[in-house]
Formats: sequence, structure tokens, C-alpha cells
Amino acid sequence: MHSAVFLIEFGAIILGLGLLGRFAGRFRFSPIPLYLLAGLAFGKGGLLPLGASEEFVAIGAEIGVILLLLMLGLEYTASDLVSNLKTQYPAGLVDFALNALPGAAAALLLGWGPVAAVVLAGVTWISSSGVIAKVLGDLGRLGNRETPVILSILVLEDLAMAVYLPIITALLAGVGLAAGSATLAIALGVAGAVLFVAVRYGRLISRFVSSDDPEKLLLVVLGLTLLVAGVAQQLQVSAAVGAFLVGIALSGEVAEGAHALLSPLRDLFAAVFFVFFGLHTDPASIPPVILPALALAVVTALTKIATGYWAARRAGIGVKGRWRAGGTLVARGEFSIVIAGLAVTAGVQPQMGPFATAYVLILVVVGPLTARFTEPVAAAVTRWRRGGGERGGAEAPPAVRPMPSAPPAPPAPPAQYDGLASRGEPSRTTD
Repeated sequence: MHSAVFLIEFGAIILGLGLLGRFAGRFRFSPIPLYLLAGLAFGKGGLLPLGASEEFVAIGAEIGVILLLLMLGLEYTASDLVSNLKTQYPAGLVDFALNALPGAAAALLLGWGPVAAVVLAGVTWISSSGVIAKVLGDLGRLGNRETPVILSILVLEDLAMAVYLPIITALLAGVGLAAGSATLAIALGVAGAVLFVAVRYGRLISRFVSSDDPEKLLLVVLGLTLLVAGVAQQLQVSAAVGAFLVGIALSGEVAEGAHALLSPLRDLFAAVFFVFFGLHTDPASIPPVILPALALAVVTALTKIATGYWAARRAGIGVKGRWRAGGTLVARGEFSIVIAGLAVTAGVQPQMGPFATAYVLILVVVGPLTARFTEPVAAAVTRWRRGGGERGGAEAPPAVRPMPSAPPAPPAPPAQYDGLASRGEPSRTTD
């Protein structure tokens, strides 16, 4: 009887996700907000709480995050990762300054104390790699010029978690300096070792994994990814970082074959992850903290957009790509919930859980929308300001008409000139 109820519940979840995905596809927007709202409807305090399938959904959600990060890693080689990290580390510092400090300041203004400030700084700092990976795929932007910049920031954040999580765990537990330093050293050592192996021996790993049989390739890649992710998490390193580095280590035909085989699994388990996030959010706990969470969400959405714009501009991306990069980074998700959950378990601040849930829920719903609409909205505002300036400004001097014998007007500037062409300056960037 229990297995029958489980099959009915889980089958209903998958069917509902499929219908929501078709609805979103018809109107050309990301299905992630619909998945989250479905989770709210059937989670704790929702319309029809689930029972038998909740544990399986939790495991599926964890696999979903791992597959999302694996697929991101498959898009780039180890040399791409190293070069991007070398060139984009200033963007990581800007990202930390613009997005962690507002969270720390909000905790202090709410009177939660310094430990809670460190926790909330992490909640507002880290973008959701899972959500952003899904959005980039949904919008067909994995090949865009700004995507390596976005991924570099995400990787820097995920690697920073290898340092941050041991520190925050030690702070919440109140352990001594020696124990906290040992945990941090282990985390850094594991992350560094996996990255070294991926960079140095990536070709050997690809040869080992390679197979002409799709079934064997799928089993080996999936098994290796889950194994590395589990070992990384056991050693206090994010499972997502481990999965990402496995993807980085695979290259060539192996990466292409694994990408084709794992894409359907990724889409399935990623949808389960977003539903699981909503299942563990009690709608009744959100209203008391919704206003401060909304205010912080607005501030940090703007700071993330500024971060992406600055990083893309520094990388030589055109104006449209800068806005796309900024809008894509807005979503927060799995890491923010993990960080807040540590604080709730330690009993640091009872309101931290509902506050972080409301904050993440706002931005995980808004994030896919900003990813799609930030660039066209910015372009529309720019056109409106230019048009308003022409109509509302001082009257322009009358145009000087050419003499009848004047030569014809010169041809339009070439495509590599943008808005600066009106001043005779060539653009240094492209979109």
C-alpha cells in the first residue's frame, strides 16, 4: 500500500511538472517559478502536503543540483576554467563586496548580532548555480560571449564556499581555532587536489571514461560524478563543486556524448529540485518577514546586476551582453538555503529560516525574469531617455542643408561601431 501511494504521488508530481513545462514553453518563459509555486502548494502548510514520496524527492533534488553543475562543467575545458579564474578574480572580489556586505548590514540593523551577520552575508552573496544553469539552457545562452564571465563568477563563488562553509560551521559550533583551521585546511586541500587532477590529467580521465556504447558511457559518467560529489561533501567541500570539476575534467567526444545522454536526466531531476525547495517552505512563515526580505532582495538584485555588468564590461563584452550577464546572476537558491539552515540548526536566530526562505523565494522567482528581461528593459529605457532628451531639451540648431552640387552623404558606419560611432569613436566591445 505504501509503495502504491508513493507511485501515485511521484507520478502526479512528474506529470504536473511536464504540464507546467509545456505551459511555460508555450509562452516562452522559464518554468522554474512554476515549479517553485507547485512545491509551495504541496509542501508543509500547503494545499495538499505530500507524505510517502517526500524522502525520494529529497534525494532526487540533490541529484538534480549535481547534474546541473556537471552539465555546466562539460561546457568548458580545464584550460578554460584556469584562464577564466586568472582573469576574473577581481570580479569575484567585487561580487563579494557588493553582495555580501548588504546581507551583513541587514542582520546588524535587525539586531541579530555578528554571527548572524556573517551567515546572512553568505545568503545574499552566493548566486544559485542550479537556477542559473537551468536558465542559461532554457534561454539558449550557453554559447553567448557573456556566459564564460557568468560561469567564472559562479565558479569563484562555489570555490569560495569551500572556504566559507567550514568557517561558518566553526563559528556556529563555537569550536576552537585549531579545530576550525583543520576543517578549513581539509576543504581547501580537497578542492585543490580535484582541480589539479582535472587540469593535469583530464585527457587520461576522458580516455578511461570513453566508450562507444551509450549505456556504458552513461553509467560510468554518472557513477563517477556521484562518487566524486559524495566524497567532496563528506570532506566538507560542496558536492556541486565536485560535480562541476568532474565535468571540467571530461573533454572532446566524451563530453559531447555525456552531454547528450545526461540532458534528459538533468531536466528531470532539476525540476524535482525546484519542487523540493518549495515543499520545504511553509507559506505561513513568510508574511511576518516579507517586507524586510523584499527590501533586501531589491537591493541585492541591483548589486548583482551591477556585478555582472562590471565583470562583462571588464571582459570586453558589449552593452547588451553586460545587461544579460547582470540579470542572469540575480537568482539565489540552494547554497543560500544551506547556509541559513546551518544557522537555524545552531539556534542562532529563530527568524533566520523564514527570512532566508522568503528572500530566496523572491529572487529565485525573479531571477529567471531578470535574466530574460534586463537587457530589453535597459535598451528600452535608453531609447526613451534619448528620445526624451531630444524632445525635452533645448531646441537643436537648424540643420545645414547641403548645396545642390554637394557630394552624396557618406555610407553608414560599419557594424563594429556602436553608439560611440556618432562621436567618431569605434567601439571596443561586441555583444
